[in-house]
Amino acid sequence: MPAEQEKPHSRTWVTRRGVHVDRIASAWLIRRFIDPEARFKFVPDKGYVPEPGEIRFDMFEAEYTHEGDHCTFEVLLAKLCQPEPALQAIAEIVHDIDLKDGKFGREEAAGIKTLIAGIAAAMDDDRQRLDRGATVFEDLYKYFGKKRD
Repeated sequence: MPAEQEKPHSRTWVTRRGVHVDRIASAWLIRRFIDPEARFKFVPDKGYVPEPGEIRFDMFEAEYTHEGDHCTFEVLLAKLCQPEPALQAIAEIVHDIDLKDGKFGREEAAGIKTLIAGIAAAMDDDRQRLDRGATVFEDLYKYFGKKRD
């Protein structure tokens, strides 16, 4: 994947309805490290035509989505963020859950998978899922950041 690109600012980020692990984690990454003023819009799986200035992620023909064996979180991280161990650890967990290939064998993946499934089961509203999931990923980020100290 290419080096870091210029970060979008104050944009509307569009993704599919029914957000789950990759989209929840990606939204947290976007708001926390890429575009703090990001707004999110949820649309049907296919056929959405973006309005000017919108950026699509983790959906058909999106600007940022799976590439090769990388999930959307990994793609966003590689293209728009400075590399750091805590974010890489989260990327590996998200990858293992989303792609179900066990590539990284992260022991944390099973617990995070269950936690995200619980969030999805507890609420249908995508914004609520993003808010609740952001807390999970923020806590993981702090945990992995302190782990190397």
